[in-house]
Amino acid sequence: MPWSANLGLPAAPFPFGVKIMLTSLLSTYRVTNFEPAYLALHRTGELLKRAEAALASLHDCHVCPRDCGVDRLVDKTAACKTGRYAQVASYFPHFGEEDCLRGWKGSGTIFFGMCNLRCVFCQNADISQFERSPEVGPLELAAMMLELQDMSCHNSYFVTPEHVVPQVLEALVVAVEAGLRLPIVYNTSAYDSLESLHLLDGVVDIYMPDFKFWDSALSLRYLKAKDYAEAARRTIKEMYRQVGPLKFDQKGLAKRGVLVRHLVMPGFLDETRQILHFLAEEVAPDTYVNVMAQYYPAGKVSADKYVEINRNVTTPEYETAVQIAREAGLRLDERQPRGCWQ
Repeated sequence: MPWSANLGLPAAPFPFGVKIMLTSLLSTYRVTNFEPAYLALHRTGELLKRAEAALASLHDCHVCPRDCGVDRLVDKTAACKTGRYAQVASYFPHFGEEDCLRGWKGSGTIFFGMCNLRCVFCQNADISQFERSPEVGPLELAAMMLELQDMSCHNSYFVTPEHVVPQVLEALVVAVEAGLRLPIVYNTSAYDSLESLHLLDGVVDIYMPDFKFWDSALSLRYLKAKDYAEAARRTIKEMYRQVGPLKFDQKGLAKRGVLVRHLVMPGFLDETRQILHFLAEEVAPDTYVNVMAQYYPAGKVSADKYVEINRNVTTPEYETAVQIAREAGLRLDERQPRGCWQ
């Protein structure tokens, strides 16, 4: 894949005038002499202070917008079913993500168990809602990060970390002391609290929120969180403020910035339109977006429950979603879609 594909631009050859414009864009979205953001905080002692503050917040938990207020330090649990320690369902080099993240060695993925949402169509509902995964302390979690780095993964890639930000920061201090030097990717549903994001400011290199629904009634029906869209709008703006547009090194690997995913839902192109226009008009027109066609009926969706979404996304629906993104001027991830019906 040509490097320019990561910018949402066509491949060469280019007319002379376009070549000049492309050179400017490549410079705009290129990172040189990259260093993970958290190293600067570590050198000043601020990373340790953030971890300590985050852990203290577990006493009266407001780590996510659920604002449960339980004392997780003594293993009380509420919406996320997670107490003092994070649960980890799996960790491995992931080769199924965006090309600019997986590269040729994979993303160093740590898949956290449980979730603060209850998406009725969740494709991983067994580990996000029902089955408890093994608990890991900070030393174990740090060892996972370091093991994945030793396997030459391109990044430390945290999946569903919204409810375990304190535990991640606690482990990160240990991992950095032991030599972690990979960029951090924060893969989230976008149902994050500003309190958590402020703790992560200068820690996370790449934010990867998935903006699911715009309408509060639909958010309540399908995600079981009426305030989801409000939270997502606020947090994505904050993420972009922290790290800006997605930037790449000379090999086309993402190093810093925001990459927004949007899973196209069957029959809900109006939601897609609202979300993509918001990104272009209220976040930034150069927001990098992956418009995804991978939806399929899963979780609680069946012929008897949530029947209106009991089908795949059609190819015309997906093509319309992509056209909306293009017309909004967003930078599009160009990997071929999977999952459409004809």
